[in-house]
Amino acid sequence: MREKAVEIVLFLCAASSVVITIAIVGVLVYESLAFFRSVPLILFLTDTVWTPLFANPRYGILPLLNGTLLTTLVALCVAGPLGLVAAVYLSEFAAPRVREIVKPTLELLSGVPTVVYGFFALLFVTPLLQKVIPGLPGFNVLSAGIVMGIMIIPYIASLSEDAMRAVPQGLRDGSLALGATRLETAFRVVLPTAISGVAAAFVLGISRAVGETMVVAIAAGQQPNLTLDPREPAATITAYIVQVALGDLPHGSIGYQTIFAAGLTLLLITLIFNILAFWLRARFREAY
Repeated sequence: MREKAVEIVLFLCAASSVVITIAIVGVLVYESLAFFRSVPLILFLTDTVWTPLFANPRYGILPLLNGTLLTTLVALCVAGPLGLVAAVYLSEFAAPRVREIVKPTLELLSGVPTVVYGFFALLFVTPLLQKVIPGLPGFNVLSAGIVMGIMIIPYIASLSEDAMRAVPQGLRDGSLALGATRLETAFRVVLPTAISGVAAAFVLGISRAVGETMVVAIAAGQQPNLTLDPREPAATITAYIVQVALGDLPHGSIGYQTIFAAGLTLLLITLIFNILAFWLRARFREAY
């Protein structure tokens, strides 16, 4: 009887996350349907201007989508190589004593409040970049993306290192016995074997960057701008949601409903990245 009760409690705990996720999706879809009754979906997806709070509002999500993906791309260009190299070093080359010191220190970066990262980007990284790039505006995607990349390095490095450490030692010994160097073993044997875990680490890092709010709101600006130049300011979906949620828009107005349409778009982006990660993991498993 006691074991059955424990089993039920464990099931409820596991099911709670599913129920909460369904509830969040339900709220987003319900409120978004009310928005799309007034704004055609085609216009929402194709219009290049996002001014829902202006006197003559326009509801094209492309500028916010562009800003979100551009900052994420910059962050991934920073965090991807650095996080992967750090994971390879900690897993394959670092002495146990060094690993015990470096890994917890690296993971401390994930505990820094994001608002601190935002002001670090605005007050330190941006002035530093302005010395290298004359004419760089105070708010820009580049500095926000770089700091976001620094922020997600622990996610990629720590999870990738855990995945690589889980690779059986016999594979390493076999590779070394065949004459491969430690570097060749790391990149040609260990990394391909742990690719599913590494892919999961990258997806977590990308999802963290896509959902980041304070860094982009402080450092990238809140001007919806359809551009591929990271030196220009841009607004992201999360920054817009914060901007509107803190305002005085009446509940049920179309301006208020835009945050749910934007939130649903963000949810779909994250879902696409996860599906892509599953597909890549399956392809790499077939290859190796």
